[in-house]
Amino acid sequence: MRVGFIGLGVMGRPMALNLLRAGHEVAVHARRAASLEPLVEAGAASAATPAELAAGSDAVITMVTGTADVEAVLLGADGVAHGARPGTVAIDMSTIDPAATRVIAAALAERDVDMLDAPVSGGPHGARDASLSIMVGGRAEVLERVRPVLDCLGTTVRHMGGHGAGQVTKACNQLLLLVTAQGVAEALVLARRAGLDAGQVREALLGGMASSSVLDFFGERMVRRDFAAGIETRLYHKDLDIVLRLAHGLGIALPAGALTMQHINGLHGQGRGRDDLSALITVVEALGAGDAAAHGN
Repeated sequence: MRVGFIGLGVMGRPMALNLLRAGHEVAVHARRAASLEPLVEAGAASAATPAELAAGSDAVITMVTGTADVEAVLLGADGVAHGARPGTVAIDMSTIDPAATRVIAAALAERDVDMLDAPVSGGPHGARDASLSIMVGGRAEVLERVRPVLDCLGTTVRHMGGHGAGQVTKACNQLLLLVTAQGVAEALVLARRAGLDAGQVREALLGGMASSSVLDFFGERMVRRDFAAGIETRLYHKDLDIVLRLAHGLGIALPAGALTMQHINGLHGQGRGRDDLSALITVVEALGAGDAAAHGN
């Protein structure tokens, strides 16, 4: 299949490379020439604009930062909508606002372009290993047309419902991930303040009901104090903002999500938006620093 790919960052680049390795005919577009080079060297064609990219593609994947970016590359001047042929499928794998997704899908449908919202979970290692979990919103028959493409990117491809359903599922994923990361940070701080080895406590917890991928991956980084970015905290901030706005619109209170957002805001206030999510532990530590000093810990 001829696949266009827009967004060649920490997630998009390995995903596009996996499509090439699987034998798909891939063309890429990026604002920076340096982002294109590894893909072109691997055999991808390059396009000057999203519209040019779409003109030669059966499906166009977008993996960009936020809602405004998706709107720009799909509907903006020289966007995908202006070059795509009827029947082209736009697959947005970014994490964006579900309501905006529905509006974009309707605008593309007016041009006979189908859209799927297909955000992912699995992080950079999942993108590299083609082991992503892909949550898909849109028409089921459109998903089946492009399933051979998505199967090259993830081990789980699940249809969740109509347009926006993939993004709502991703919002649930991010809420659970982030609240769990907050819990891991608190548990490890508690262990240290009680005089235990936080690494040993983490290993013990991994053998029981509290075990999770978040405890395994981010907990290990918290223990090692490794705050170099995998996916930057500023992106989780964007995702949690989507979650909380969605909940507000539905009249739902998410107290744990709101607390976690306060702590992520704290990292931003310290100029640490590019740190890894594991840096949450430093916010928890700072909250108890006064009490710990008073008790001689």
